Amino acid sequence: MLALPATATTAPPPLPTLATEAIEILGAPLWAWQIAFAVTGVLVLVLLARTIWTPTPRSLRAWALGNVVVNAGIAVTGATVRVTSSGLGCSEWPRCTPDSFVPVETEHAALNAAIEFGNRTLTFLVLAVGLITLLAVLRSRPRRRDLTRLAVIIPFGVLGQGVVGGITVWTDLHPASVATHFLLSMAVTFLAVALYVRCQEPEGTPRVSVGPMLHALSVALVVIGFLLLVAGTVVTGTGPHGGDAQAPRWDLVLSAVTRVHSALAWLTLAAAVLAAVVAVRDGARRPVRISAVTLVVVVFLQGILGYTQYALALPEGLVVLHVLGSTLTWIAICRLYFSTTRLVPAGEGLTGPDADRDGERSPVEPAPGR
Repeated sequence: MLALPATATTAPPPLPTLATEAIEILGAPLWAWQIAFAVTGVLVLVLLARTIWTPTPRSLRAWALGNVVVNAGIAVTGATVRVTSSGLGCSEWPRCTPDSFVPVETEHAALNAAIEFGNRTLTFLVLAVGLITLLAVLRSRPRRRDLTRLAVIIPFGVLGQGVVGGITVWTDLHPASVATHFLLSMAVTFLAVALYVRCQEPEGTPRVSVGPMLHALSVALVVIGFLLLVAGTVVTGTGPHGGDAQAPRWDLVLSAVTRVHSALAWLTLAAAVLAAVVAVRDGARRPVRISAVTLVVVVFLQGILGYTQYALALPEGLVVLHVLGSTLTWIAICRLYFSTTRLVPAGEGLTGPDADRDGERSPVEPAPGR
């Protein structure tokens, strides 16, 4: 990375457009609109929460899916912060500046401050979705301990994200803290997918519902997929998009760490293809087959995007799309993993035809010959 030239003046030059008030919409600063948007979003969620005071299976499933969307989404908005060099648009945490919780008279351009502040306000929406889902789970009858555990952990994970975000600011966007920030989002997303899948099944004991090879592949994909995410954060910490021109970077060779990341991506694709072949060959349940094939498509498209962005020297827009692809790949891996097991109520055997639909799993006898 090129070093910035030093200035030899006796007084520092004036900083351009430092106050976020310079960006105004209908006479109000942009940060005020961002706060209004976040507050409105939370209020809408609260109003919607009234509809699940007596939750139905469908509404609970919808809120669980909402957790997946918002936790994955904030990882993508975080990538936008990084590629626009807005990571220190708010130089303090939990305040934006030493004297204000909102971006006023920051040391960065107004747009950078607005982007970083906007990403911070989205955290309140993510937390609101998590708390509302927890409320729905607690109000469900009969109350399920397995869903309650997941629903309790998710909001704490979001709060932990806020703390890690503060550490990221305090360390001036050190790549280790930036990587932890992203990986924690993926861990919370894993729990959100688990909640979404399990709320469609009766309370019981998890039992493998596919052949041993397919289940082993699903477990391996979780491990390989997480290593792929870790390798991606190392590439990010070595590459040009550090979130700020002065952010520290890993002293590694970008082409070398990219090759490691690429090798893990190819391994993920190979395992996904093998899982899809086994699922179709063995006549696995419909949700398993759909999850396996979807994973192959997502990984293939993500690979094309990855090679394209590398060939074009990592343009900002493609980097954000690649992060979106990473989250979708991780969600697809989690979905396949959880589809290979089913919750079986105590005293019942593992049942369910291959053609049953996800979310509508009714007990039946095993097919003849099995």
